[in-house]
Amino acid sequence: MNDEEIRQFLEDYGCPAHIVRAGREGLIRRWEKFVQENESGYRLGLEDYRNDLDLREIIEQAGLSAEVHDADRRFRALLKPASRPVWESATPDAFWIWGYPSNASGALLEDLEAEGLA
Repeated sequence: MNDEEIRQFLEDYGCPAHIVRAGREGLIRRWEKFVQENESGYRLGLEDYRNDLDLREIIEQAGLSAEVHDADRRFRALLKPASRPVWESATPDAFWIWGYPSNASGALLEDLEAEGLA
């Protein structure tokens, strides 16, 4: 998809206006930032973590997975397996929902434990 088609896809998908405006580059940048935040220690809770995982689902549905290969590799390396999916996905092999950061602490770890995921 070209950039305009990506923006149209994002709009049709129901993404907020700031995500639509940012388009392809914004999605990729936000996913890479999320991965980096997890590498250094995610500071928010499970609800925010799940919202951020939605970015990866959108990337998948938009056909942009190849553009986040390196970030995916880094994120996958961080994941500790969960007893069940941490979030939902329409993607059959959505690795990003089958674990949580091995360095999880604070609100994220508390929320994961409260839901029986950690």
